[in-house]
Amino acid sequence: MTMTHVFPTYARFPFEPIKANGVIVTDNHGQDYLDFTSGIGVCNFGYQNPAIQNAVSVQLTKMWHISNLYENHLQESVAALLVGDEEKLVYFANSGTEANETALKLARKATGKTKILSFNHSFHGRTYGAMSMTGNAHIQEGYAPLVPDITFADYNDDASLNAITPDLAAVILEVIQGEGGVIVGDLDWLHAVQDKCQATDTLLIIDEVQTGIGRTGYRFAYEGFGLDPDIVTSAKGLANGLPVGAMIGKASLAPAFGPGSHGSTFAGNPLTMSAAEAVLTQLTPAFLDDVQAKATVVWQTLDKFDALKTVKSVSGKGLMIGIHLADDLPVNDVIKALHHEGLLTLSAVGNTLRLLPPLVMSEDDLTSGLNTIYQVLSK
Repeated sequence: MTMTHVFPTYARFPFEPIKANGVIVTDNHGQDYLDFTSGIGVCNFGYQNPAIQNAVSVQLTKMWHISNLYENHLQESVAALLVGDEEKLVYFANSGTEANETALKLARKATGKTKILSFNHSFHGRTYGAMSMTGNAHIQEGYAPLVPDITFADYNDDASLNAITPDLAAVILEVIQGEGGVIVGDLDWLHAVQDKCQATDTLLIIDEVQTGIGRTGYRFAYEGFGLDPDIVTSAKGLANGLPVGAMIGKASLAPAFGPGSHGSTFAGNPLTMSAAEAVLTQLTPAFLDDVQAKATVVWQTLDKFDALKTVKSVSGKGLMIGIHLADDLPVNDVIKALHHEGLLTLSAVGNTLRLLPPLVMSEDDLTSGLNTIYQVLSK
């Protein structure tokens, strides 16, 4: 099939996934694939998860949509699951880029300052505010002028601390840069950034769109680094495939976001919230412990990749993995070769093979998929 009625904004592979169950995706040619993408970190609970399907099915028989002019018990339930007993509040959006746009607006309004510091190779979305905070010139190309007063510094670089000054409204970062090559933030550096933000009365925004909802074995990756951000953004895995975003902020920021200060027609609709509630209900401490246990086995398996001539290094945390390939082996060639072996994978900046398997994938399937990758790279 050739897609002729859709703008060509994606370089698509020549097959169509048409059904899925568990961690297996089937295409329109009848080929099955073990899914190491989760729809780019979205379907963390796999496909046809019974609890999520049931919640959405029940809600379908009640009401699909209601405007935000009225109370919504599902929004309150999901927000409570997101913040627990912390003094935080939630704003619901429809995507990660919308959540980051919201964070940008809140930071400027709450502080009365306009300047934002982001980092090179970051990714925060493709709408104007989020794109302007994204440290990738290729993504910004052709869209000038961008949102003003946004600057960039080098990630994991102590010299970047000098860029955190009292005239900043906020610093935004990912504790693991996903699209930027699965680059893990250095623990000491991340804490130094947080300390400098606190010393300069600058808000710290952590983008957990890809790293959150259990991906690293924690509800949010920042918890594994012992950080205390002022604002957190979430999306992707939050509703396991239905479009959703969330901005979580400290309750002290509430006066800046009163009635009429921000809004969205579809955000927090009952259908999406029913899915998010089912996701978060399953995201228990025991489930996260299991993710960490499986991740331990995964990283033991990945140790052998260091010996491959086709691999420069391996990075990541939990079930978020980046295999940095040799310059003479294009990552898209590897992805296509893995398609023939029945495995779906992703790419990232820096000729990186990116792996984001569903969190519910068994240890055996995780090991099998990694062995397939090893065999392909060995060739």
